[in-house]
Amino acid sequence: MEIFENLSASSRVGPGELDPYSRTVREVARRLEPAVVALGVPGGRGAGSAVILGVEGGAATAVTNSHVVQGIRMRGRTRELSVIQSGGGTARAEVLGFDPPSDLAVVRFSPDEEPVVAELGDAGNLVVGQLVVAIGSPLGFQSTVTAGVVSALGRSIRSQAGRLIENVIQTDAAINPGNSGGPLADAGGRVVGINTAIIGGAQGIGFAIPVSATFRRVVFSLVTEGRVRRAYLGVMVHSQPGREPEPAGGGARVERVSPNSPAERAGLRPGDVIVGFEDRPVRNIDDLLSLLDGSVIGRDVRIRVLRRGKELSLSVRPREYQEEE
Repeated sequence: MEIFENLSASSRVGPGELDPYSRTVREVARRLEPAVVALGVPGGRGAGSAVILGVEGGAATAVTNSHVVQGIRMRGRTRELSVIQSGGGTARAEVLGFDPPSDLAVVRFSPDEEPVVAELGDAGNLVVGQLVVAIGSPLGFQSTVTAGVVSALGRSIRSQAGRLIENVIQTDAAINPGNSGGPLADAGGRVVGINTAIIGGAQGIGFAIPVSATFRRVVFSLVTEGRVRRAYLGVMVHSQPGREPEPAGGGARVERVSPNSPAERAGLRPGDVIVGFEDRPVRNIDDLLSLLDGSVIGRDVRIRVLRRGKELSLSVRPREYQEEE
């Protein structure tokens, strides 16, 4: 075939049918992109992203990262934030609350028109290798869609404040500065994580805060109280999967006990596996974190631990978590 014939033939090629992978990513983007907004300083470019999870009385409530909110305020030397909506309109945003330990924050704004609300999923249903889609405003380019897979689960990273964030999702979906606060979604368009961090100099390694019981509790507290009250035990733990003959069990394995902490006074030791908290089972880190809320601060609670194959019952009195801890 001559080059001129080839050029002529290419001009008559119509759009072909999308492959299943492309159709899935496109459908997720179609459903979720209208619920994603950019955050920035009034009159400036976007510096982060957020996803709308609720609307009431004409006001939209969106979830983002704590470090996005704090970074915009420091950079702009103002308490005001601007929302750049999917359709291009802008609005002033009010910060309802932010929580550095979880790197989550909630903002509220009045949209130009009825907003799309994203559907929440559950990161507990994810498996390694599963397709995920990220939407955000990397480097100021709003409504950017990237796709990849779940690379690993149960990772731990440190927030910009130095606090350890447990149980995060690792993905190879392209994430850049500005994606922070935007959603990570499954193939059904359900939000399963909030993109939070990348590793400088690395490619294909990004992290997202999982949508879980702890996520829901933090967001609820930020909306209703503007802050999160946490109970402090003074342990560093990792999820330990269940083993035969009870593979569905598992617990939170204690790696380190802080000196003079409630856990040390209760007799917890490194190597112990926490499997129960009062009358609730503890199967992993998320179970334990979801139970360490304000309701147990300052009162004696019973915890069940496995130590060298034997189950023990210990009494611990959690205190309120302070940022310096």
